[in-house]
Amino acid sequence: MKSSTPQPLTPAVFHILLALADGEKHGYRIMQAVKANSQGEFQIGPGTLYGTIKRMLADELIVETDERPDPELDDQRRRYYRLTDQGRQTLQADLVRMDSLLKRARTLKVIPPAPARLLQ
Repeated sequence: MKSSTPQPLTPAVFHILLALADGEKHGYRIMQAVKANSQGEFQIGPGTLYGTIKRMLADELIVETDERPDPELDDQRRRYYRLTDQGRQTLQADLVRMDSLLKRARTLKVIPPAPARLLQ
């Protein structure tokens, strides 16, 4: 029997989707965004990045874009990626799932209540 509950994303997929949430990026910029978004807690190397990107392209979570910044300022070998609607929905579903788990953990007093500044 198939569960209607969305399955958790792998950390690499989650962080790549999150890195692309604010716009298209090339591979190295994705790695930088992953590190920045996680405050250095999660880093992704090139092998993992490009293997994961290949699977995400096949799953239609992201697409490679043809648009490039000014060619004079960019290396033509770079490939740029952006979220698809399905990728954005997948990211949102995983964030909702995590939010629900956090709420449950707070109810069970496993973690302290969220500070008021985070609830605004």
